[in-house]
Amino acid sequence: MMGIRTACFVTALLMFVNHLGWLTAIPVVGALVIPYFAVVFANGGREPTSNRAFRQYEPNSPAIYRPPTGDDGPHVPPPTGG
Repeated sequence: MMGIRTACFVTALLMFVNHLGWLTAIPVVGALVIPYFAVVFANGGREPTSNRAFRQYEPNSPAIYRPPTGDDGPHVPPPTGG
């Protein structure tokens, strides 16, 4: 696209130097409009899918600590060794 834009610009410059009047506007408009289409083409792509919608925040925190109820008394590990 830049090659076409450059060609339009050079053509407009040559037409202006040769006093071709309002015909010079045709390549000037081409040189000015082509970048717009180039940007639209470069940024164009697929539409976002529906699964990329808003998601509720879900924190990744540890489970809430719940102390033992104490029904069977304190937990004492069995002795080891010999």
